[in-house]
Amino acid sequence: MARKKPSTAFPSPSLYANAGTLLFFLEPFNSWQRVRAFSEATIRRRTDHVRHFIRFCEERGVNTPEEVSRQVVERYQRHLCHAPSARKQAPLSLFGQLQYLYALRAFFRFLSKERHLLYNPTSEMELPRPGKRLPRHVLTLEEAEAVLASADPAGALGLRDRALLEILYSTGIRRSECVNLKVYDLDLVNRTVFIRQGKGKKDRMVPIGERAVLWLQKYLTEVRPELVQEPDSQFLFLTPVGEFLAPDYLTERVRFYVAKSGIGKEGSCHLFRHTMATLMLEGGADVRYVQAMLGHSQLSTTEIYTHVSIRKLKEVHEKTHPARMKAAASIDPPVNQEEEEKPSTP
Repeated sequence: MARKKPSTAFPSPSLYANAGTLLFFLEPFNSWQRVRAFSEATIRRRTDHVRHFIRFCEERGVNTPEEVSRQVVERYQRHLCHAPSARKQAPLSLFGQLQYLYALRAFFRFLSKERHLLYNPTSEMELPRPGKRLPRHVLTLEEAEAVLASADPAGALGLRDRALLEILYSTGIRRSECVNLKVYDLDLVNRTVFIRQGKGKKDRMVPIGERAVLWLQKYLTEVRPELVQEPDSQFLFLTPVGEFLAPDYLTERVRFYVAKSGIGKEGSCHLFRHTMATLMLEGGADVRYVQAMLGHSQLSTTEIYTHVSIRKLKEVHEKTHPARMKAAASIDPPVNQEEEEKPSTP
C-alpha cells in the first residue's frame, strides 16, 4: 500500500496560545498564505522561522505584535548573525539569515494587512546582501559518466537508480520535481517530461535525451511492475515496498553513487542540475534555453552558470589575447651582449 504523505496541517494555536500574542497569530498567518497559494513546504519553513523569532521575543518579555519595535527587529538581526545553523556549529550563512528575515517580513506584512497591527516594524528592515555564489562542485563530462556507471543495472534497485540518475542528468530537474513525477508525465515517444507544479507552482515541459528514455523504458518494463502496490499511486519512481520516494531518500541514493564513483567530489541531486546547465552552455546552448530547462523565472539566476562554464572562455582567451604570440619568446632569457662580445681566454 502506498505510503501516505505526512500531514501538513498545523495544530490550532488557540489550544496553547493566549489571544493577541504573537503565537496566536501563527495559524491565521498560515491560512492567509494558503489562500495565496503558497506551497506547503514554504509554509512549513516560514512557520519554523517565525517560531524562532517568537521564542527570541518571549525570552525578552515581548509577547504581542504591538510590543515588537524596530529596535527588537534589529536586535534579532544581530542575533541571527551569531546563531548556529541547524546542521552545523558554524553561524548561519547570509542566505540562511535571509530565509529567517523573509519569513519575519511576511508575518508582519500579514499582521499589517489584516489590521492586527498599525505599524509594521519590518517595513524599514535592511536585508543583508549575500551576493551570488558559484556552485561548489560541477562535474566534467567524464565524471558525470562515471557517476552514472556506478549504478549496477543488474539488480532491480540498481536499474531504478540508473534511470533516476539519467533523468536528473538529462533534464536538470529539482529533487522535489523528480520524486513527484508520475508515469503519465513522461512522453517517451516525443521524449519530453511534463513538470507539474514545479517551484513557484509553475508547470513546464522539458526535453529528455534518448539514452535516458531507453533506461526509463527498461525500468518501466522490467522493474516498476514488480515494485508497484495496488492501488497504483502512479508515482514514477518507487521504493522496494511500493511507496513513492521521499526527497531525503533520493538525496542519499544520489550521494551514495557520487561517492562510489570515486571522482573525489561531493554532491547530490543539485550536482546534476549544475552539471547539466554548465555542460549545455559549454556546448553552445543559448542561456535562455537553459533558463527554460531549469525553470528559472529570472535570467540572472541562470547566468551564474555562464561563470562556471570556463572552457569556452579559455578557448576565446587563447585565440584572441594579444600576449598569445609572445608566449614562447617570454620564457627565453635575454642574451647578455657584453658576455657575447668578450673574447674567450686561451
